[in-house]
Amino acid sequence: MLRWPVAPMLAAPVDEVPEGPDVVHEPKWDGWRAIAFRDSDGVYLQSRAGRNLSTYFPDITRAIRESIPAGAVLDGELVVWERGRTNFAQLQRRVTAGRALLRLARDSPAHLVAFDLLADAGGEVTLELPLSQRRARLGRLLAGAPTQLTLTPQTADMRQVSEWLTHWTVAAGIEGVVSKRLSGRYEPGRRGWWKYRTQITTEAIAGGVTGNLRSPDTVLLGRFDRRGKLRYTGRTHPLNAGQREELGTMLSPLRAARRRGAPAAHPWPQPLPPAWSGQLDRPEPLPYVQVEPTVVVEIEADVAFEHQRWRHRVRYARLRPDMPVYDVPLLLGEEEGYFGET
Repeated sequence: MLRWPVAPMLAAPVDEVPEGPDVVHEPKWDGWRAIAFRDSDGVYLQSRAGRNLSTYFPDITRAIRESIPAGAVLDGELVVWERGRTNFAQLQRRVTAGRALLRLARDSPAHLVAFDLLADAGGEVTLELPLSQRRARLGRLLAGAPTQLTLTPQTADMRQVSEWLTHWTVAAGIEGVVSKRLSGRYEPGRRGWWKYRTQITTEAIAGGVTGNLRSPDTVLLGRFDRRGKLRYTGRTHPLNAGQREELGTMLSPLRAARRRGAPAAHPWPQPLPPAWSGQLDRPEPLPYVQVEPTVVVEIEADVAFEHQRWRHRVRYARLRPDMPVYDVPLLLGEEEGYFGET
């Protein structure tokens, strides 16, 4: 019988969706990876990093306990649906809900979208079986389960994949697709699958940098809201040498205020709060260099955009010296759409 922790099998990033006679594809859900262990004593939910998530998802542990036989181990993604779309922020609220956890679980129930079976009923380990057989067993196991436990869609049809990437990324909040070999076994900790993230190309304003002004390491990005205030929207991956040199020649230090030598006003705090910079694993303020918000850069980002920020770091593509900052799409409210007119 499998016992926790088990390192989940992982996916390596790719620039295009792989094809082949033995390859199938599944939506890449925007949630928390979880391995669910159903033993005779109850249910244990393990995060990707090996942490215990059971306490935060009493609705899921109850559903598994009531419908999944002892010994089974499922791999999947925890998601919360809101108006037909995944809501990552609702997952994060589970950790900080405290006494309100049960009410939150009732009002915004979680779902486990299962995509693999590590052990079958009775504890029969299935790691060495091909994916096609693990998938068939998983389907039978979930046949009578409640809707909170569901089997992820799977297809070999590239037209269906195109439909997911074109429409589901906006309508349902998926991040892309994960591709797997039907003949592949489950290899804990190994990147034996492939993941393709849906990307957008758009523009943002440089409001600060880490490192130094002439050779920045990363760029802190912003967009104006409807009131004309520059809002922080995310941070880039580290720049390469050419990008640091290119950008460093264009940035200007924040101008000193004219009245009585007062410090210049910048719309973002210094240092950047941990909640802004997304450092959930290392919650420390981020020191940075504030710059005049006059430089526009082109970026490539995935579709994980919540609370008016890109949740993952974005890729710096190039400078846009031809574009005034006021031509950058406005930061709209979530009910209006995430990316303005891009």
